[in-house]
Amino acid sequence: MPMEANDEAPPPTEPLLDSHQLLLLRRSASNTTSQVAFVGSNVCPIESLDYEIIENDFFKQDWRSRGKVQILQYIFMKWTLCFLVGIFAGLIGFFNNLAVENIAGMKFVITSNMMLERRYAAAFGVFASTNFVVILFSSLITTFIAPAAAGSGIPEVKAYLNGVDAPRIFSLRTLVVKIVGSITAVSSSLFVGKAEPLVHTGSCIASLLGQGGSKKYGITWGWIRFFNNDRDRRDLVTCGSAAGIAASFRAPVGGVLFAFEEMASWWRSALLWKSFFTTAVVAIVLQGLVDICNSGKCGLFGKEGLIMFDVTSASATYYLADVPPVLVLGVIGGILGSFYNFLLERVLRIYSFIYEKGYAYRILLACSISLFTSCCLFGLPWLATCRPCPTNAGEACPTIGRSGNYKKFQCPPGHYNDLASLFFNTNEDAIRNLFSKGTDTEFHYISILVFFVTCYFLGIFSYGLAAPSGLFVPVILTGASYGRFVGLLMGSHSNLDHGLFAVLGAASLLGGSMRMTVSLCVILLELTNNLLLLPMIMMVLLVSKTVADTFNQNIYDIIMKLKGLPYLEAHAEPYMRQLTVGDVVTGPLQCFNGIEKVRNIVNVLKATGHHGFPVIDQPPVSDSPVLSGLVLRAHLIVLLKKKAFLSTPMLTSSDFMKQFSANDFAKRGSGNNEDIYNIEVTEEEMDMFIDLHPFTNASPYTVVETMSLAKSLILFRGVGLRHLLVVPKTSNWSPVVGILTRHDFMPEHILGLYPSCKRAGGRK
Repeated sequence: MPMEANDEAPPPTEPLLDSHQLLLLRRSASNTTSQVAFVGSNVCPIESLDYEIIENDFFKQDWRSRGKVQILQYIFMKWTLCFLVGIFAGLIGFFNNLAVENIAGMKFVITSNMMLERRYAAAFGVFASTNFVVILFSSLITTFIAPAAAGSGIPEVKAYLNGVDAPRIFSLRTLVVKIVGSITAVSSSLFVGKAEPLVHTGSCIASLLGQGGSKKYGITWGWIRFFNNDRDRRDLVTCGSAAGIAASFRAPVGGVLFAFEEMASWWRSALLWKSFFTTAVVAIVLQGLVDICNSGKCGLFGKEGLIMFDVTSASATYYLADVPPVLVLGVIGGILGSFYNFLLERVLRIYSFIYEKGYAYRILLACSISLFTSCCLFGLPWLATCRPCPTNAGEACPTIGRSGNYKKFQCPPGHYNDLASLFFNTNEDAIRNLFSKGTDTEFHYISILVFFVTCYFLGIFSYGLAAPSGLFVPVILTGASYGRFVGLLMGSHSNLDHGLFAVLGAASLLGGSMRMTVSLCVILLELTNNLLLLPMIMMVLLVSKTVADTFNQNIYDIIMKLKGLPYLEAHAEPYMRQLTVGDVVTGPLQCFNGIEKVRNIVNVLKATGHHGFPVIDQPPVSDSPVLSGLVLRAHLIVLLKKKAFLSTPMLTSSDFMKQFSANDFAKRGSGNNEDIYNIEVTEEEMDMFIDLHPFTNASPYTVVETMSLAKSLILFRGVGLRHLLVVPKTSNWSPVVGILTRHDFMPEHILGLYPSCKRAGGRK
């Protein structure tokens, strides 16, 4: 969300650096890594999005020529695309669940039937080989077809909504592999979830619809290609991310709050309405499809479908004496969640080192974790003792088939294996068993402890493999087992049902790992269908998040850093108040004249990879050097492609500009920029000229070189800029000092220029 000036932390009472230190640093520092438009400088391959409105002559012409009908059509298309995103996200979310439930369910049914016949070796062979085949397929298509589909996708979507245009994260190929790979990965009994992949899927759908389809594969629809700028696409992708959570848990309000709290860097009331409308469409689609499946027409997916965990609908009662145990639950959950993030970061670094060795190692690692997981899921229940079936059980005991609280496994008739009821099920069915009310005596505390430790570490090792995977469901499952264990330890000392302890344990570990509060609270309430849990869940989330924040960051921010995504935080680091923008951006700067030679433009575009260049009018066009504005690389390429050349250096006439339309300069889809090397310019044309004035953004955002870096960061992030011009404070031979880009605000870049800032108290 945009950060206001009063959101900053109070300035330190003591300056981090004294004036003498700063002066020495400014004189000695050399800005060798800045991405300002230097000729020949190296730039990051990840580009930035630009939410600034380009006010050139064609922009003004476009809006002035629009009538009321066109404006209404534009508004109508915004809501239509939100509707389509909700429809597609709901359909994909349902069929994702349908496929997982049937693939995994069939595997468990066949294995259970073999166990009933006491063919234990054959049962393990079927179980392990099925898991191996499906994860092998998932890792193969992810590795060789769409590597961007690996993982959860939330760090990439979150970075995109912050202004980072990572390559291929929203391509059609990524979308297809994300859907198929997520189904197979979750069906392989790995401790991974499909919630985050559905967030990425919803965002992919929104991005593709926002740019009219996929131009690369010839699948485009001109009638929906209304969004030709990053701002509109950003809003639609935000709606897509909300739709993903709504499709995962049938939690429409939770999806909106998740997008608001965790995903979006910019929020406004109009976006709130659109995202709410999108998630409402998702909820309606899911409800209609689930009603069809309740009649038994969806195979193994029926009333026990895994879209909603409606497990604590009965009245929940608690008293003041139950508050201290809940507070302890939150404190321990915060510690466990932060340690979970710590271990996961270390494991991902190890995986990154393994992946550098080649594609074969990625696939081998995924298959190895799958075999290890299969051994744990099949072998650990043998350590549990068989328990007699309760006389007042609300369901068949022992369970014959796929789901249920009473798995027979290897036990004699009339007995069940409580550990197998958790291990030998889908993750969602295991959560349902832990959340279920009135089952205080059905799980032994040793079995719950074994399950918790196994889930905790297998969830860490399963994430980061070369397959689409999420953390949400595994963390819920791990937290639920931890909550159950605490409930068993409390025994008669607490009035809370053990199923409620499981819900609160899931909330505590989610808060400790993901550091969200409002959205997680609403999602859990929508999952459990019990508003009476609200005070307890609020308390647990606040305590666990507060405790965990003292140790490390939330898990998605950690993964973003590991991926090298240049995410701009909402706050300024303390040392940024001691530095000015002139300290991090220096010259000489490559600029263009208002009427520039074609040869100079071509040479600069080939020599640099930058996307914005100041345009300066020199005498005799003006009395002194004057900043005319900023011209974008994409617009220059359009001019070269259209051969908008002049034989003599002169201002263009209005008739000359009629060969262009505003659509020529509209933003293309993500990653679809033209390449300068694909444009042919003859030697004769090289000596011609281009008048850049009509194509220049005449009102770019500018800051004075003496402005503090912290203050400029608030402007840069709050407006959503890609380029921020730095102008001199006093009269100078040049009207512009340099350009600030996202890279210049990165702590790694600033601390590389001024290492003393780190020693003086700056955070890494």
